Amino acid sequence: MLSFGSAAYQADKKLLGTFSVNLETLPGAKGDPKTMAWWQSKPDAWKACRENLEPSETAIKRYVAWLKALPGKPVFVGYPAAYDFMFVYWYLIRFVGESPFSHSALDIKTYAMALLQKGYRDSVKKGMPREWFDPIKHTHVALDDAIEQGVLFCNMLAHRRKWKEQPN
Repeated sequence: MLSFGSAAYQADKKLLGTFSVNLETLPGAKGDPKTMAWWQSKPDAWKACRENLEPSETAIKRYVAWLKALPGKPVFVGYPAAYDFMFVYWYLIRFVGESPFSHSALDIKTYAMALLQKGYRDSVKKGMPREWFDPIKHTHVALDDAIEQGVLFCNMLAHRRKWKEQPN
């Protein structure tokens, strides 16, 4: 993992805070060729994730302290949660020995599938209602992506509340 960002939101889309860090690579680690080819196509994001590097142990300890300072018990939300949570959870257990999320990870695409009543593979961003998206540029910079995903999820929650309030 090269970098990660988190944006903590309440369900009403109130941003409680953000956390972002760029990590030093782990000893002996090397980039996956396909992933490195992808990074070559995103030079601005690559540059952003290689600035101000921090050792993983220090960064993850700061992250856990940040998570624990938030109100309530955090739930990891991601697009795709299965991919992002796997990395974050591994780093949490490896460097701190615990996960403030426990095993709680919610996948935005799966939630879209339920709301839209479509198949999983049909529940992609281009098939989601435009009102679910705020005008946020997709940069592939970790914190920008976290904010974008948090806003998307909060907008989906608002859609669900409106739908639930409608008379049959």
